[in-house]
Amino acid sequence: MADQAQDVDVAEELGHQLVRLLTMVGRAKAQFPQATGDGVERAAYALLAHLVKEGPKRITALAEAVHSDTSTVSRQTSSLVAHGLVERQADPEDGRACLLVATDAGRATFDRARAERTKHIAAVIADWPANERRTLVALLNRLNTDFENYHPVGEIR
Repeated sequence: MADQAQDVDVAEELGHQLVRLLTMVGRAKAQFPQATGDGVERAAYALLAHLVKEGPKRITALAEAVHSDTSTVSRQTSSLVAHGLVERQADPEDGRACLLVATDAGRATFDRARAERTKHIAAVIADWPANERRTLVALLNRLNTDFENYHPVGEIR
């Protein structure tokens, strides 16, 4: 029973620390304008990042990959298309469908935004020992993977 109470206490503290982290990330986003200044909404950059890193995707596959609904992803990708960062191409496997593909301008925009983000993160953890930085990355990767794979009982998928 003591182990369960301790597990709950740790989970509660982790939740508190995650809320702190998300608050600080939100504050940082407000303080540091998007590196591109192109007027594309922030949430659309996650889609652009996925297309740059993972390659062309159908809109339904992209929505699934970023854990969002198709209508939201459709609206956000329309903005990316309008800004010339993503283009629609015929799917070679099914000519009736289209793939979303990052353009050269989209890849350049992503690279600038990533470099800006990386610069700030590097500054925040600059005084950390290298082994602690690597441990943090490994543990965050594990936490993210576990959250992606976690499906509470009764959740419809």
